[in-house]
Order: sequence, then structure tokens, then C-alpha cells
Amino acid sequence: MALVFIPTMLQHLTAGTVQVQIEGRTVRDLIRNLEERFPGIREHLLQDGDFRPDLVVAIDGEQALDLSERVNDNSEVHFIPPIAGGI
Repeated sequence: MALVFIPTMLQHLTAGTVQVQIEGRTVRDLIRNLEERFPGIREHLLQDGDFRPDLVVAIDGEQALDLSERVNDNSEVHFIPPIAGGI
């Protein structure tokens, strides 16, 4: 199972869970299984059937370009929300 890191802004949906092992062969599978476990999380990750435009998804340090990106059993997956602020 892949290790999925939950961004701070979504941890209210996961009861504070920071990382979770989730089954899935693609990012689409992971998101579907995350939604089953944490209802409501999908709408924060997807828009119009694709990644939200302000979200970056990384698998083992490489940016995922679409939902069909392959995920291995030992993969680390990060959902990286937009970063605001600055000078």
C-alpha cells in the first residue's frame, strides 16, 4: 500500500491523521479509496474530474500529471496545496 501524506488543510477531514497507508495502483484509485475512508476529501483534491488547478500531486518526489499515474506499493504520495504569503 502507498503511504499518503495528508496536508494540514485537509486533516480536519481525517481526524488529524497526517499519513495513511492506502491501496491503489493509480492516483485515481488512491483518491477513490481515500474518499471511502475519509468522506469529503475528494472534492478538495479534484475539480471537473481532474486535479484541482491549485494542487500539485507528487509520487516519490515526481509530479503526477494526471489521475492515471501509476503508484507502487512502496510509493510516497503527497498532495501539495498552494502556498500563500511572502513579502
